[in-house]
Amino acid sequence: MSSPPLRIGLVGCGRISDIYLRTLQKFSETKVVGCASLDLGESKAKAQQYGLDLACTPDELIANEDIDCILNLTIPAAHFDISWQALNAGKHIYAEKPFVTHREQGEKLLKLAAEKDLYLGNAPDTFLGGRWQTVKKLLDSGVIGKPTSVSAFVGTRGVERHHPNPDFYYQTGGGPLLDLGPYYFTAMVFLLGPICRVSGMARRAFAERLIESQPRAGERIPVEVDTHVQSMFEFASGVQGSMTISFDIWESDTPRFEIYGENGTICIADPDPVHGANIFQGDVWYRTRETSRWVYQPRVPGNEHWEVAPNTHGYNEDSRGLGLVDMALAIREKRAARCNGELAMHIFDVMQGVLDSAEYKQFVDIDSRCDAPLALPETFP
Repeated sequence: MSSPPLRIGLVGCGRISDIYLRTLQKFSETKVVGCASLDLGESKAKAQQYGLDLACTPDELIANEDIDCILNLTIPAAHFDISWQALNAGKHIYAEKPFVTHREQGEKLLKLAAEKDLYLGNAPDTFLGGRWQTVKKLLDSGVIGKPTSVSAFVGTRGVERHHPNPDFYYQTGGGPLLDLGPYYFTAMVFLLGPICRVSGMARRAFAERLIESQPRAGERIPVEVDTHVQSMFEFASGVQGSMTISFDIWESDTPRFEIYGENGTICIADPDPVHGANIFQGDVWYRTRETSRWVYQPRVPGNEHWEVAPNTHGYNEDSRGLGLVDMALAIREKRAARCNGELAMHIFDVMQGVLDSAEYKQFVDIDSRCDAPLALPETFP
């Protein structure tokens, strides 16, 4: 006899909710019962679109006894309040990134979840996709030898060119580091383990941003956070890393992610920032001591000096919500979820440490630790 699905209530019916709903409806392990937002009309429309039984206010959804878990897709500033309320109501939580906007909030959530014996999960889950599982398999096979360092570059011109309501990206809890950094740092920790020390520099290039998308094109919004951040970090294993992450870069061909080893390099070379660590799919290139180049040759697909790693894993399309499916199985199997609260707290500590370093102009030690998530079985679920 099959186990019943994890019954989920979705809070926050914005644009990101669509891919979650499409993903979760593919699996027997999860069932989205209803949805809620501050706009009841929006909730009803979303429920009708996806055939959900319930549309109501967030308070009503969280209090509903027929729901086991709250999927928290609210804006960053509301992440803590909704998660705190849901845990107090006896519900498991899976939330979008960032985990929280202040360190003490994360500590309180972890403590409450432990006291109530509830699961606390958090995005991103893109590292569960075929691309990143392939990178993990390459590393474990020793193709490039022992890793020595990692580099990431995330250069965009911000979100006001395409997002209808970009305000929160430039308010407390937003900015490129807290918005895009979780994808990259989570992938790094998955591949290389926890981070123990960081440093950073940060600035904001503009005091205001001009919205270019409808329906608010031409409106200016204030910028409260730094929009260009450079960081260096050290892993507990001794591997070193660096990352540039920005909303102030018009264009670049810099590879989005590279891992350097004693005998070679693994490269995520997409020139488009959305094809970096924040998606599930894409080629993984590698080059070894035997195939390395001695003279410059352009990085283009098909370059004979780069080999494309075989991708034998699934989930090579946008599958946001996969981490919640894994959490549903973890609850059933009484094991740790891959996208767990300790991982999310560590990633937030790392990012906050970078920002603290930029403010105080000194290295910052990262006290939190987490286990690197296990690789996903090729036959998951």
